[in-house]
Amino acid sequence: MRKTIYTLLLCLAAVTANAQDLTLCEDSCTHVHGIDLSHYQGNVFWEAVGSNTNMQYVYLKATEGGDNIDGKYKQNIDLAHRYGLKVGSYHFYRPKTPQALQLENFKRQCRPGDQDLLPMIDVETLGGLDPEVFADSLLLFLKLVEEAYKQKPLVYTGANFYDKYLLGKLDDYKLMIAQYTSYEPTLKDHRDICMWQYTAKGRIVGVNTYVDKSRFLGKHRLREIRFRHR
Repeated sequence: MRKTIYTLLLCLAAVTANAQDLTLCEDSCTHVHGIDLSHYQGNVFWEAVGSNTNMQYVYLKATEGGDNIDGKYKQNIDLAHRYGLKVGSYHFYRPKTPQALQLENFKRQCRPGDQDLLPMIDVETLGGLDPEVFADSLLLFLKLVEEAYKQKPLVYTGANFYDKYLLGKLDDYKLMIAQYTSYEPTLKDHRDICMWQYTAKGRIVGVNTYVDKSRFLGKHRLREIRFRHR
């Protein structure tokens, strides 16, 4: 029994050490790091965030579904720009809401002139749809976003969600994959992953709550997700 408890304690210590190393990665590595924020973070002290040279970009929640607008979006995007951050906007996709309605909601907030980075679509739920119907609806929405902004959006989703419902269906889109572990994510179809959201419990000066942190993988760099202004 003692040996079992000792082994468990060693495993817990290793996991804790890995988590600490991961959280502090931006202080000791050359990866390109960034954050994403929404109204859940409350009032952000953007001057402090902008002075953190380890954080080179931020994705801000703009909209959700057909009529939800993030209450902090306008304030956040104005201040993030003021303090020198490269900014992108994201939409939380609701599969049962008509795609055209969601697109119009997003377009009203995510104005091309305000964007430094590709629009991002946050995909986390089937919304009660059959997986194939869901996949078809998502691909239609991504196509509409591409037509509206004249460039393919970035797609954010979890590693497990991708493997279960999106395997082999998003080959034409750059991916940000969420996986909160100490090792880099891999997907079952071996898709290349552009960005990795590695924690939902990051800390940063200027934000009083937990914040999602992400970084680029491999040789991927910020220039790959730049918004192309026509």
